Amino acid sequence: MSPKHGSFVVVGLGNFGSTVATELARFDNYVIGIDRDESRVSLVAEQLNQALILDARDDDALRDAGVADCHTGLVAMGTDLESSVLATMNLKLIGIETIWAKATSKTHHRILSRLGVNRVIHPEVEVGRQVAQMLHNPLVRDFVTLGNGYHVVNLTVPDELDDAPLDDLKLRKFDLRCVGVMRGTEFVGREGDGIVIKSDDRLMLLGRRADLRNFTSSL
Repeated sequence: MSPKHGSFVVVGLGNFGSTVATELARFDNYVIGIDRDESRVSLVAEQLNQALILDARDDDALRDAGVADCHTGLVAMGTDLESSVLATMNLKLIGIETIWAKATSKTHHRILSRLGVNRVIHPEVEVGRQVAQMLHNPLVRDFVTLGNGYHVVNLTVPDELDDAPLDDLKLRKFDLRCVGVMRGTEFVGREGDGIVIKSDDRLMLLGRRADLRNFTSSL
């Protein structure tokens, strides 16, 4: 059986791993969750396709559990460096096509990078940056880093801009683009569509951090 897109194995079911696993399952993906701790496994057993008490340092046990049929793996362990490295190596060994792994230090990051994982993540650092951005500017609801210095920011329209034409914001002056306007759960248009924005609409703005900061400071 070849690995299927939409099939995931999450190794390590602590707070981070269990959250990722259950959210993936909520999006109707096929998810296998693995941990050596029976209590952690039992907490998510009813929400995942499979929740296994298993030692990911044992590649034969991973094969026997059908983990090799998954397309993507996440190694969510952070504090146990040896287990994280061995689990990552074993996922590669059994043929998992795409692997993400959590790191808790620069050394951990370097090791995982040299193992050839597709992406090394630092959840605490990434969430910390998002929280700082939102604390700094309460209009910012969320943001995503795209790389090369670019971000997409989800910005709430303040009351003073209610009924303002979107084009009046002069986003080009700040070297920004509006890629969409959301009103509740409805997509109502984008820059150039002649949209009149309402308070509490959400603007999805694309640009560099400094330009986004200059724009939000001008509001």
